[in-house]
Amino acid sequence: MDLSCTEEEEAYRARLREWLAATLPGLPERPDPLDWPARRAYDCGWQRRLYDAGYADTHWDASPTQRLVFLEETERAGAPYVGANFVGLLHAGPTIAAEGTDAQRERWLPPVLRGDEVWCQGFSEPDAGSDLASLRTRAVRDGDAYVVTGQKIWTSHAEVADWCELLVRTDPEAPKHQGITWLAMPMDAPGITVRPLRTLAGSTEFAEVFLDEVRVPVANRVGEENDGWRVTMVTLSFERGTAFVGEVVACRRLLGELARTARKNGTWDDPVLRRRLGRLSAEFQALWRLTQANVSEAQATGGVPGAGGSVFKLHYSHARQELYDAAAAVLGPDALDLGREWNLDRLSSLSYTIAAGTSQIQRNIVAERILGLPKGR
Repeated sequence: MDLSCTEEEEAYRARLREWLAATLPGLPERPDPLDWPARRAYDCGWQRRLYDAGYADTHWDASPTQRLVFLEETERAGAPYVGANFVGLLHAGPTIAAEGTDAQRERWLPPVLRGDEVWCQGFSEPDAGSDLASLRTRAVRDGDAYVVTGQKIWTSHAEVADWCELLVRTDPEAPKHQGITWLAMPMDAPGITVRPLRTLAGSTEFAEVFLDEVRVPVANRVGEENDGWRVTMVTLSFERGTAFVGEVVACRRLLGELARTARKNGTWDDPVLRRRLGRLSAEFQALWRLTQANVSEAQATGGVPGAGGSVFKLHYSHARQELYDAAAAVLGPDALDLGREWNLDRLSSLSYTIAAGTSQIQRNIVAERILGLPKGR
């Protein structure tokens, strides 16, 4: 793996840095972090700026080094990230690019890149969270449509989404991993009820979604009928392997800010805290190197990350939680004055050992697919 920058990529960095310097001062004020309709408009507006400037497809079509340069420079400049459309840009979009037909790519990918359409994720159910293959939402074929009935929960950004990447059971008699199908469901279809869920932090980016005989065209199926588990593994590979790349950059920036603050407020004099920040610095440097390896592997294998994404997800989840614990130790009561968004980030870090596959699930994947250990009973 050689991720050193070529002259062309360094020129790309210079152009991007210049564009960011000229563009960011003209952005509107960031909306309240709990106002998701306003955040959708803000995030999609940023995505449109990227599209018009020729940077929108960096997540999908750029070389590994160019993609990492993009993330480094946008984070260094304090630019917005994918925000409300992270499912479309980082999960559904890459899955459709890898598994969809030409017609499906032409229909769904350009609107995501332009910021015209937002996606949500309809995977988990009340009785199918970590054991996702136990899902029971039913889809029955009726001519050129599937009639879908069931319930989803923790559906990210359902209240502002245009489309949903939806997992359904199309063969209830098949073994549970073999009777699943991946559908793209329009969120304005009759029979859909969205009930936002308010989190501990007061946000409503998750929702319950109730489906009452919702008709989804068969043409919206990605992959073959009953082959949805394999397609889902592609989606989850993107979610665990490359979707958190920008967050690693942000965490490294936060760690640097904490070290500078500790030197100013006197907490740097505590040797235990210094060791803690030093160890975190080493851990996030290692995570960045692992990120580089995963992005490079995905490029070499047709764009789909491998099991290394589970190694990354497992370690990153715990490192992020410890980073915000360390931040609380450095900042003390002053952390309460950093604004709602910072405190939302701190609270959300608690969910990372559950979201996108629990740490227990990631350990099983590492044990079975990397170490070659037998499956647990």
